[in-house]
Amino acid sequence: MPLKTRKKLMPVQASDPYVIVDFVFDRGLLSISIKNSGANAAFGVRVEFSHRLMGVEGSVEVSALPLFRALEFLPAGKEISTFLDSSSSYFRSKQPTQITTVITYQDGQHQKFSNTIRHNLEIYRAIGFVRAAGSEP
Repeated sequence: MPLKTRKKLMPVQASDPYVIVDFVFDRGLLSISIKNSGANAAFGVRVEFSHRLMGVEGSVEVSALPLFRALEFLPAGKEISTFLDSSSSYFRSKQPTQITTVITYQDGQHQKFSNTIRHNLEIYRAIGFVRAAGSEP
């Protein structure tokens, strides 16, 4: 079967799964999220990153987690997130800021899909935030 490649931020058909990967910035913390915003479940979800992403103070290759290599089922509307690093640690360790993700998956009828998303993490470098009292710098 041919591979459906997304060119727009909407499903080819309203009943298709639509899986995205996003980098989330929340009060100085970076995480990576996989979400199926489509109407049906996605199967065999795989994410390929353009760069190796080291997180958690440089101690974990987050881009190699099973979440990105072995996600067999992602229901419609479900989102799964994992912690990447604090923004200060991420930028201090000179991790990549221009990252492309290629997400491949299929629907219940084995129709294959692929989405390519470019991310610019540099936009988060200058965002101000307030740390909670007692949190580490």
